[in-house]
Amino acid sequence: MNKNGFFTTVTTLLILCSLVLPAQAALPENFDISENYYTVYGGPDLNATLIGDNEYSRGDTVTLNLEMMNKGTISGFKSENEIDMGNYVDEMLQQSEMQYEAQAVTAVGILATLKSDNPNIKVKSEPQQAGTLKQGKQSSSPTKFTIEINKSTSAGTYPLNLELSYQYQNNVQVGGDDFDSTTGLVTNKDVGIWYENKTQTQTIEVKVKKEPYFEATNVTGDLYPDKSGMLYVTYKNIGEEPAKDATVRVSAADPFSTTDDQAYLGTLNPGESAVAAFKLTVDDTATPKPYSLTSEILYEDADGHDQVSDSVKINTKVQEAEKSLPGYQIVTGITMALAACFIISRRKKQD
Repeated sequence: MNKNGFFTTVTTLLILCSLVLPAQAALPENFDISENYYTVYGGPDLNATLIGDNEYSRGDTVTLNLEMMNKGTISGFKSENEIDMGNYVDEMLQQSEMQYEAQAVTAVGILATLKSDNPNIKVKSEPQQAGTLKQGKQSSSPTKFTIEINKSTSAGTYPLNLELSYQYQNNVQVGGDDFDSTTGLVTNKDVGIWYENKTQTQTIEVKVKKEPYFEATNVTGDLYPDKSGMLYVTYKNIGEEPAKDATVRVSAADPFSTTDDQAYLGTLNPGESAVAAFKLTVDDTATPKPYSLTSEILYEDADGHDQVSDSVKINTKVQEAEKSLPGYQIVTGITMALAACFIISRRKKQD
């Protein structure tokens, strides 16, 4: 016997309805501990809110912080079993069940799953455990999901589907028949709690900003080992906003070098293009093959703020070295040409 002078036996029956029972299935036989005094109407109602800004740029990988709140309510009770006044066992059991039934609005073991129907927005996180939330309570810490926005994503609003799965207390039964008149308690009380699964869905919206976005649409130039040459790159603004006073800067990596790594593009409105020219020197040991250079564009956005674009790739190629005649062949050729000129000149004089 404990300090309160009675034993309380609590029997909890956890029935996973998604595995064994449909949502509206009848109570299982082994749940029938005693009389069912009440039926409760209502339950948990979870709502998730995105903390912070929901607007991002193309190519971003960001973490969404979702705060959850349980706005569930109990809308009413229905008495299922009338008791005889003066029957102290029934009165105590009825009061006890009422206390347990009030917990029907608690969401137990929340599992949050974020999904995207658009291939340009990828959810990188697995389903996240979000704990248990009582009525009127907020999550103690945000539930985090990482998403990746494709570089080719158009500006606009994109809905993400959030699924919140949890268990909630569907019904309670109490039983017992040993009443202690001294303490006013049922000392052999049994409690059966039946849980069901529930899934709520809601939409979390993320926005992709309207802004300039660039790609290299054409690359030309003749680059040979151990020589300097011009590389011409056409940049196009495929975004939705203008880029003012744009300047492009190229990063020359081995086997290239340059002292001329910047070019002015001017203002590029959406859909407009401009050509940048770079003078590159190719190392004499360069292997003739395709190469990739990176560049970035510095510009002023529509709000007058200085911005730097994402890296823009430039695909180019080092050509096979130009073949030249050996020195002795050049000398021989010149000698033969001079001899031919002498013979022709002499014949003319003889004629």
